[in-house]
Amino acid sequence: MRKFLVVLDDTRECLNAMRFAALRAEHTGGGIEVLAVIPPEDFNHWIGVGDIMREESRERIVAHFEVFAKWMRDRHGLEPHLVIREGEPVTEILAQVTEDTEIGVLVLGASAEGKDPGPLVTQLTRSAGDLPVPVTIVPGNLTREQLEGIA
Repeated sequence: MRKFLVVLDDTRECLNAMRFAALRAEHTGGGIEVLAVIPPEDFNHWIGVGDIMREESRERIVAHFEVFAKWMRDRHGLEPHLVIREGEPVTEILAQVTEDTEIGVLVLGASAEGKDPGPLVTQLTRSAGDLPVPVTIVPGNLTREQLEGIA
């Protein structure tokens, strides 16, 4: 089954990327894989403190994921899969796309604020020619109705 890989983070554009990926997966019979990346700088503390912070980050990610997962199950009949990696976000996204051969499309949300589409979109589009899958960039200013119309 072809999976849509969506990055879970605390940005507003993440919501549109999730919506688009869920709609596309529902319409095409695909699956959803949600990737959350814990950056290494979050744990530059003493070992015990770093371990506690790492666990708290994982708990926040799982709670955030469950909100999206419930919505995908209830509204779209999908069962998303969560992957949590630690490291630099772009490096970990590229590694996940390379390692999981069922991923067919990487879905990213572009920021609607300012002229910059966001750090992930900016950095990953530089590598787009080397990616083993296409990248779909979802504009952050699209409404739910617009997303439903194009997905």
